Amino acid sequence: MARDFTPKVVTANALIEGDVVYLTADDRWTRDLAEAELLIDEAEAEYRLLQAEARAGEIVGAYLADMRPGERGPEPVHFREDFRRTGPSNLFHGKQAEGLSRA
Repeated sequence: MARDFTPKVVTANALIEGDVVYLTADDRWTRDLAEAELLIDEAEAEYRLLQAEARAGEIVGAYLADMRPGERGPEPVHFREDFRRTGPSNLFHGKQAEGLSRA
């Protein structure tokens, strides 16, 4: 029995900075998951992934990540993607440093 298709976004890491990025409907890379294109058709998702993989001068490690629709845009289904969008796991570095001050 075939599984139902879970909505997805195309995600990767920016080649130079290493930040997590998401593909938007207008073919930009964004660091904000809320701006990502939520793909609800499996064939379209595979096509968008192929397009992303062809942009090797901009990103590395493109793949399709499971998401669900949310009030502000796509929301992660799995812990891994929720964790990835917050940035590096060490404090005072990247997105997790925002709003923190060093003691």
